[in-house]
Amino acid sequence: MVAENGKIKVSSRVKIGDLTVGGNGPLFLISGPCVIENKELTLKVARFLKGLAQRVKIPVIFKSSYDKANRTSIESFRGPGLNEGLEILKEVKNTMGLPILSDIHQVSEIGKAAEILDIIQIPAFLSRQTDLILEAARTRLPINIKKGQFLSPWDIEQVVLKAVSGGNSSILLTERGTSFGYNNLIVDMRSLSVMKNLGYPVVFDATHGVQLPGGRGKSSGGQRQFVAPLARAAVAAGADGVFLEIHPDPDSALSDGPNSLPFEQVEPLLNTLKKIHRLVREKVTKARPGTM
Repeated sequence: MVAENGKIKVSSRVKIGDLTVGGNGPLFLISGPCVIENKELTLKVARFLKGLAQRVKIPVIFKSSYDKANRTSIESFRGPGLNEGLEILKEVKNTMGLPILSDIHQVSEIGKAAEILDIIQIPAFLSRQTDLILEAARTRLPINIKKGQFLSPWDIEQVVLKAVSGGNSSILLTERGTSFGYNNLIVDMRSLSVMKNLGYPVVFDATHGVQLPGGRGKSSGGQRQFVAPLARAAVAAGADGVFLEIHPDPDSALSDGPNSLPFEQVEPLLNTLKKIHRLVREKVTKARPGTM
């Protein structure tokens, strides 16, 4: 969906569980609570997303972290850990039928995580960790690589080459903002075009894009009111998918509450994003007949 030198760049297609995303396919959603707080809440969010997928007719990948190993404070809630967390994610997968994504932080986690996950996420802070990327690639599962806040969009090509050298080209690339001074991020929509030209589906992480890292001293802050306008801009700029962390009560969430969306804001936003995505695809079709 990105034009460069008069040519339209269409991303490759990637199979994730029973879904196929990218290419000329529909807008897709990666969503869930930031961290697994407990089984009941995780299933509640998954049930909401399952219903949302059916009502809005949008492919949904469920995301939640079994361990947030990069929290601001030693006192921050990290999640249930690898074993218990994967069991909860397995239950989500079996009962809701949604593909499952979670992030890994150590090479030692990958083997066990790969038994449950449909797609492995490389966290932004670890996007230059060569051994982690290579080992994740060797699972042959799709990989969602989040561009580090410290990387330029063209730097991500070197990260992609690491994964490809491990024998894996089933890759998603996610933009989540760039460090802008202290405790702040800024989203440069040009980065979506740069990353899209690498030929892989590009996701915009709208909720982490409004995060204020460490902005509350012992935890991160966020500006939830800017999630929707940034998501609209990203889809208009050619994003194949959006990433939204959601929670039934974000103000009581144990991780990333200030930049998470409440349930009632999700469906109206997705309906708008689908319309924008459809308009962008129509422009592509007119510019390059026969690509759909």
